[in-house]
Amino acid sequence: MTDLRVGVVDVYVIRIVKGRWRVLTLRRGGPGRSPGSWETVHGRIEPGETPPQAARRELREETGLEAARLFSVTVHPFYLHRTGEVQMAVVFAAFVDRDDVALGAEHDTHEWLSPANAAKRFTWPREAEALAHIRKLFPKGEGGVVADVLEME
Repeated sequence: MTDLRVGVVDVYVIRIVKGRWRVLTLRRGGPGRSPGSWETVHGRIEPGETPPQAARRELREETGLEAARLFSVTVHPFYLHRTGEVQMAVVFAAFVDRDDVALGAEHDTHEWLSPANAAKRFTWPREAEALAHIRKLFPKGEGGVVADVLEME
Protein backbone atom coordinates (compact mmCIF):
# COMPACT_ATOMS: atom_id res chain seq x y z
CA MET A 1 0.00 0.00 0.00
CA THR A 2 1.20 3.52 -0.79
CA ASP A 3 0.72 6.22 1.85
CA LEU A 4 -0.05 9.87 1.12
CA ARG A 5 1.54 12.44 3.42
CA VAL A 6 1.82 16.21 3.58
CA GLY A 7 5.45 16.40 4.59
CA VAL A 8 7.35 19.27 2.97
CA VAL A 9 7.12 22.89 1.90
CA ASP A 10 8.51 24.74 -1.11
CA VAL A 11 8.97 28.48 -0.63
CA TYR A 12 9.53 30.76 -3.63
CA VAL A 13 11.37 33.85 -2.48
CA ILE A 14 10.54 36.99 -4.44
CA ARG A 15 11.83 40.53 -4.17
CA ILE A 16 10.28 43.26 -6.29
CA VAL A 17 12.43 46.32 -6.91
CA LYS A 18 11.08 49.17 -9.06
CA GLY A 19 8.46 46.85 -10.53
CA ARG A 20 10.99 44.15 -11.49
CA TRP A 21 10.69 40.66 -10.06
CA ARG A 22 13.78 38.89 -8.72
CA VAL A 23 13.43 35.22 -7.73
CA LEU A 24 15.92 33.55 -5.40
CA THR A 25 17.53 30.35 -6.67
CA LEU A 26 19.72 28.16 -4.43
CA ARG A 27 22.35 25.61 -5.48
CA ARG A 28 22.63 22.50 -3.32
CA GLY A 29 26.07 21.76 -2.00
CA GLY A 30 27.46 18.39 -1.05
CA PRO A 31 27.26 16.08 0.70
CA GLY A 32 23.56 15.39 0.70
CA ARG A 33 20.92 14.88 -1.93
CA SER A 34 21.29 16.23 -5.46
CA PRO A 35 24.51 18.30 -5.10
CA GLY A 36 24.75 20.91 -7.85
CA SER A 37 21.00 21.09 -8.43
CA TRP A 38 19.24 24.45 -8.36
CA GLU A 39 16.08 24.81 -6.33
CA THR A 40 13.88 27.03 -4.25
CA VAL A 41 13.72 26.90 -0.46
CA HIS A 42 12.56 23.38 0.41
CA GLY A 43 12.23 21.47 3.65
CA ARG A 44 10.34 19.10 5.91
CA ILE A 45 7.38 20.02 8.05
CA GLU A 46 8.40 19.20 11.61
CA PRO A 47 6.06 17.42 14.08
CA GLY A 48 3.51 19.85 15.51
CA GLU A 49 4.23 22.46 12.84
CA THR A 50 1.73 23.81 10.32
CA PRO A 51 2.83 24.26 6.69
CA PRO A 52 2.98 28.09 7.01
CA GLN A 53 5.10 27.76 10.17
CA ALA A 54 7.42 25.37 8.34
CA ALA A 55 7.64 27.75 5.37
CA ARG A 56 8.70 30.66 7.59
CA ARG A 57 11.21 28.50 9.50
CA GLU A 58 12.75 27.00 6.35
CA LEU A 59 13.00 30.46 4.76
CA ARG A 60 14.87 31.74 7.83
CA GLU A 61 17.13 28.64 8.12
CA GLU A 62 18.08 28.44 4.44
CA THR A 63 18.37 32.15 3.62
CA GLY A 64 18.33 34.24 6.79
CA LEU A 65 15.37 36.15 5.32
CA GLU A 66 11.91 36.83 6.76
CA ALA A 67 8.74 36.98 4.66
CA ALA A 68 7.12 40.40 4.59
CA ARG A 69 4.07 38.63 3.13
CA LEU A 70 3.52 34.89 2.71
CA PHE A 71 0.94 33.31 0.39
CA SER A 72 -0.15 29.72 -0.21
CA VAL A 73 -0.04 28.87 -3.90
CA THR A 74 -0.60 25.18 -4.68
CA VAL A 75 0.33 21.64 -3.68
CA HIS A 76 2.65 19.35 -5.64
CA PRO A 77 2.74 15.58 -5.21
CA PHE A 78 5.86 13.49 -5.73
CA TYR A 79 6.75 9.84 -5.16
CA LEU A 80 9.47 8.74 -2.72
CA HIS A 81 10.50 5.30 -3.93
CA ARG A 82 12.67 4.57 -0.87
CA THR A 83 9.68 4.83 1.47
CA GLY A 84 6.92 3.97 -1.00
CA GLU A 85 4.90 7.05 -0.17
CA VAL A 86 3.48 9.92 -2.16
CA GLN A 87 4.57 13.11 -0.47
CA MET A 88 2.77 16.42 -0.87
CA ALA A 89 4.75 19.65 -1.02
CA VAL A 90 2.75 22.70 0.07
CA VAL A 91 3.92 25.61 -2.09
CA PHE A 92 4.27 29.19 -0.83
CA ALA A 93 5.32 32.54 -2.26
CA ALA A 94 7.33 34.68 0.17
CA PHE A 95 7.73 38.33 -0.75
CA VAL A 96 10.77 39.77 1.02
CA ASP A 97 12.10 43.29 1.58
CA ARG A 98 15.81 42.44 1.61
CA ASP A 99 18.15 40.59 -0.71
CA ASP A 100 21.11 39.93 1.62
CA VAL A 101 21.02 36.15 1.81
CA ALA A 102 22.78 34.17 4.56
CA LEU A 103 22.92 30.62 3.19
CA GLY A 104 22.31 27.63 5.41
CA ALA A 105 24.45 24.49 5.32
CA GLU A 106 22.52 22.79 2.47
CA HIS A 107 23.43 25.30 -0.24
CA ASP A 108 26.74 26.63 -1.51
CA THR A 109 25.61 29.61 -3.61
CA HIS A 110 22.57 31.57 -4.69
CA GLU A 111 21.39 33.92 -7.42
CA TRP A 112 18.55 36.40 -7.77
CA LEU A 113 17.15 35.93 -11.27
CA SER A 114 14.27 37.14 -13.40
CA PRO A 115 11.27 34.78 -13.27
CA ALA A 116 12.07 33.48 -16.78
CA ASN A 117 15.70 32.77 -15.91
CA ALA A 118 14.78 31.26 -12.55
CA ALA A 119 12.32 28.90 -14.27
CA LYS A 120 15.10 27.78 -16.63
CA ARG A 121 17.59 27.40 -13.78
CA PHE A 122 15.43 25.23 -11.50
CA THR A 123 16.34 21.56 -11.81
CA TRP A 124 12.85 20.22 -11.08
CA PRO A 125 10.12 21.00 -13.66
CA ARG A 126 7.51 21.35 -10.90
CA GLU A 127 9.42 24.37 -9.60
CA ALA A 128 9.09 26.19 -12.93
CA GLU A 129 5.39 25.24 -12.93
CA ALA A 130 4.83 26.63 -9.44
CA LEU A 131 6.63 29.85 -10.37
CA ALA A 132 4.24 30.21 -13.34
CA HIS A 133 1.31 29.85 -10.88
CA ILE A 134 2.79 32.62 -8.72
CA ARG A 135 3.23 34.94 -11.71
CA LYS A 136 -0.38 34.33 -12.77
CA LEU A 137 -1.80 34.81 -9.27
CA PHE A 138 0.26 37.95 -8.55
CA PRO A 139 0.91 39.60 -11.93
CA LYS A 140 1.75 42.98 -10.39
CA GLY A 141 3.30 41.67 -7.22
CA GLU A 142 2.03 40.59 -3.86
CA GLY A 143 -1.35 42.36 -4.01
CA GLY A 144 -3.16 40.25 -6.60
CA VAL A 145 -6.94 39.90 -6.68
CA VAL A 146 -6.75 36.60 -4.77
CA ALA A 147 -4.37 37.84 -2.08
CA ASP A 148 -7.17 37.97 0.49
CA VAL A 149 -7.76 34.23 0.06
CA LEU A 150 -4.12 33.10 -0.14
CA GLU A 151 -2.29 35.31 2.37
CA MET A 152 -1.02 33.64 5.54
CA GLU A 153 -1.19 35.50 8.83
